[in-house]
Amino acid sequence: MLTPVSVGNKSLADYTHLAGRPLIEEIRELAKELEGLRVLHLSATAFGGGVSEILYTLIPLMNDVGIAADWQVMLGREEFYNATKRLHNALQGNPDSLTDEEWAIYERYNEMNAKEIEGGWDVIIIHDPQPAAIRKHMPEKARTWVWRCHIDLSTPNPDAIEHIVPLVREYEASVWHLQQYVPAGMDGAAGGVHIIPPAIDPLSPKNMALSPEDAAFVSDQFGIDVDRPLLCQVSRFDPWKDPMGVIDAYRKVTEEMPDVQLALVGSMATDDPEGWEFFNSTMAYADGDPDIHILNNLNNVGAIEVNAFQSQADVVIQKSTREGFGLTVSEALWKGRPFIGGDVGGIPLQVQDGQTGYLVSSPDECADRSLEILREPELGKRLGRAGKEHVRTHFLTPRLLRDWARLFREHR
Repeated sequence: MLTPVSVGNKSLADYTHLAGRPLIEEIRELAKELEGLRVLHLSATAFGGGVSEILYTLIPLMNDVGIAADWQVMLGREEFYNATKRLHNALQGNPDSLTDEEWAIYERYNEMNAKEIEGGWDVIIIHDPQPAAIRKHMPEKARTWVWRCHIDLSTPNPDAIEHIVPLVREYEASVWHLQQYVPAGMDGAAGGVHIIPPAIDPLSPKNMALSPEDAAFVSDQFGIDVDRPLLCQVSRFDPWKDPMGVIDAYRKVTEEMPDVQLALVGSMATDDPEGWEFFNSTMAYADGDPDIHILNNLNNVGAIEVNAFQSQADVVIQKSTREGFGLTVSEALWKGRPFIGGDVGGIPLQVQDGQTGYLVSSPDECADRSLEILREPELGKRLGRAGKEHVRTHFLTPRLLRDWARLFREHR
């Protein structure tokens, strides 16, 4: 059996004061035609990444407006997750694709999971590449199949994309963060291509308002000196997130401002076997510096702690070299913190350079912008205020719910 995920309950009405009454009313009107629509979300894991964070809010809100939405996680073992991690990296541009044996493992687990789906769904939404081949094995399990891509496909490995595009072309619809991620092979696909950026939940423990006192108290528990400046990056331990580049930037900053500290905070995901190896490499690169705090969920870092670190930080960084979207960007901006991000993928969608934050392409640029913000507190406040308003308008969950409701209506 596939593993069902329990998501609890949420009320769309609770978001009215943040997202605005007109948007909430638009969603209610769209949902009238979707009453009772049976929707299954299927993903590779329920923990440790942006997909799961989105679904823990989106699915309860779908149910709140009358859509009968469920979430299940596919079955997999280490051999499958090793193969799909290579696939994920290849689709984001890594030169190494899967071996014939790994493609066979991929197909075998997709076929096995397809047989486990119970039928009768109006819509099945397949999230990311891991379960992308499920539809071809059991297309009759749903009337409408949607493939939701959460990663940066702007420069994919040719072999990997040649395997994935034929699978995705058969879906009745596909959803992407940005137009530039849609592969050329999707021209003339069976279903419509939809551009829908993700969003954050402003009421989740990770994003709800924390008082400065609470943020300082939590940060202090993890050895961060709350009286000294703090740089912070929150992300999975992954080469594309470039934590070592962040350490390089921090080291350049401390040449001029020795008091500055760095927090690298991430969660270790069940479907990311490479994560531990890269976490250990990052620890080694920090070389025992007591002012570099490398923390993860096994140090009891959860949503509240991440919230506190971001809220406490003088500069929040996401120095990715590839980034599908980067929910941590909107999370940081939502807290009104000055932000510096890599000029890649979905980050420029969230950051207007010089207005709501800064975009950079190297550790040196990251260090220079960090020093600029640390030396000019009013600049940081101005960037933070503008960034929060940008997220309020474009990247809160009710807007995402509205976009899904529009898609469901179009494909009924």
